[in-house]
Amino acid sequence: MVSRIAGLAIDAGLLAVASSFAVSGVPAVWSALAGEPPGWLKAASAVVAAVLPVVYFTGCWWMTGQTLGALLFGTVVRRTDGRHVGFCRALLRALIGLAIPVLWLVGMVGVLTDDRRRAWHDRVFGTVVRYAERGP
Repeated sequence: MVSRIAGLAIDAGLLAVASSFAVSGVPAVWSALAGEPPGWLKAASAVVAAVLPVVYFTGCWWMTGQTLGALLFGTVVRRTDGRHVGFCRALLRALIGLAIPVLWLVGMVGVLTDDRRRAWHDRVFGTVVRYAERGP
C-alpha cells in the first residue's frame, strides 16, 4: 500500500506542476513575447489543464500499465489475468479515481484484506497492481 500511495503522490505532484504551467505558464510566455494573451489561449490552457490528469492516467495505464510514480516504485497495473489494461478500462478507472478521490483512497483499505492485495477499485475494474518484473 505504501508503494501505491507514494507513486500516487509523485503523480499528483507532477500533474500539479504540469497543470499549473498549462494554465499560467503558456499565457505568461505569450504575454512576455506578444502582449496580452487572447481569450482563446486562456480558455484552451484551462481545458488542457482540466483534461491532463485523465489523459495522463488513462494513457499510462493503457500503454504501459505504469505512471511515472508507479515506475519509480516498481508497480504496474494489469488485468486480473495478467494482460494489459484496455483503453476503456483505463479511462473508466482514471475518470472514477479523479472524480471521487476520497473514495479511491478509502478503497485502498482493501489492500489490507484482499489475498491479491487489491484495492476496492481494483475489484470493481478487474485490475491488480503488482510489482513489475525486472529485466535480467
